[in-house]
Amino acid sequence: MADLAQLQHLLRRTEFVAKQPRIDALIGGTLDAAVDDILNVTTPVALPAYIDHNIDNMGYEQFVYAVQWWMDLMVDSAKPMQERMTFFWHGHFTSAWNKVGDTRSMMTQNKLLRDNAFGNFLDLTQKVAKDPAMLIYLDNKDNVKGSPNENFGRELLELFALGVGNYTEADIAAAAKAWTGHGIDTSSSSPTYGLYKYTDSRHDKTNKTFFGTTKNWDGPDIINEILRDNGEKKYIAARYVINRIWEHFAFPGTPATVLDALWENFASTWDIKALMRALLLRPEFYSPAAMQRQVRSPVEWIATVMYQTGRRSAEVHPEYYLDAMGQEPYNPPNVAGWKHNAYWINTSTMGERGDFAKDIANRLRTPDTYAFISAKTGANWNTSVDQAIDTIVNLFGIGPLSAQTHAAMVGYLNAERGPGGDRWWQITNLLTMGLLAPEMHVA
Repeated sequence: MADLAQLQHLLRRTEFVAKQPRIDALIGGTLDAAVDDILNVTTPVALPAYIDHNIDNMGYEQFVYAVQWWMDLMVDSAKPMQERMTFFWHGHFTSAWNKVGDTRSMMTQNKLLRDNAFGNFLDLTQKVAKDPAMLIYLDNKDNVKGSPNENFGRELLELFALGVGNYTEADIAAAAKAWTGHGIDTSSSSPTYGLYKYTDSRHDKTNKTFFGTTKNWDGPDIINEILRDNGEKKYIAARYVINRIWEHFAFPGTPATVLDALWENFASTWDIKALMRALLLRPEFYSPAAMQRQVRSPVEWIATVMYQTGRRSAEVHPEYYLDAMGQEPYNPPNVAGWKHNAYWINTSTMGERGDFAKDIANRLRTPDTYAFISAKTGANWNTSVDQAIDTIVNLFGIGPLSAQTHAAMVGYLNAERGPGGDRWWQITNLLTMGLLAPEMHVA
């Protein structure tokens, strides 16, 4: 049988929130069955008509719509792991709207990552390499023979597949030449305008030496060499990708036991779903280190707040806050994507979380559902301090509170309920304290 604490941890890491209906549905079965249920995410997701193409002079409005649509999907999807995995790949195979500047390309990439989120990593890498948003973002659309652009070739090796130190500058140069001619159709009269296009006259057909082998390498050959044909590089790539996934879902610093147990099967199949199943069933995933060391990213935190409060993007406008929190969907800070844990904890980003929390707290006062917290009958409070705190704990799903958090809330309420206390701000501030409690920021 699945242990309740383990199940709650599993759901928080895979579905943003340990929703009670999901707990009720899974608690009677085994952990294996729970993982299989979470990973059963084959339902296709269609892009809304408003953002599946470019609309003249409406780029920003489409961007806002895209952020709100995705945030709501993270909250309301029957199987949010599909969005969680899509968001992981968005931070791995990065492209940024603020450079690409093209709604159709960015949303096509979003759909590509979602449709292949649990597929084959080799296939996904090949598809991403020819994706229009990636071709624009890393400048491969301008990569031509005689004037190679190394941006995509470098990031393919450094960030997408192998990691620093597992290639040479000569390998980067060879990869760049191999990818010449792989660009986009720039003819505005063409039915495939803006889509991937290979132009033979722009491709470097000379011999190139890549990982010690000299031949006329083509772009897709480079990916096949890393992930299919070169045993040493397959080993490195498998461990590199597993580490990236583990750090996203578990905690920074993948245990050697996890890498040693998972890399060989992953490298032989590149089956992402099989990898995720094995990873989520590792005992290390349920260790104290895993269950206590993950800070919710801004996207995860806002998705949690939206679910717990019943608010959605059109009302709370997460797009107003996410950039200053450090994690704006569709706009990773650079090609390396987002970092983890302590990266999210600083005065600037936490201050923005505070602003969002205050806005949510004020919205929760209309209608004033929580007025009973500060209601009195004569000289007596209708709710005790502990009852008021329990209301907040249940609303935001943050129990059990640490002794420090509980003491802070008790101290605040006792002060507000003393002489000169303000009953209106008592509720608003208590709601804000709940949203900003440390328990709300860890998963």
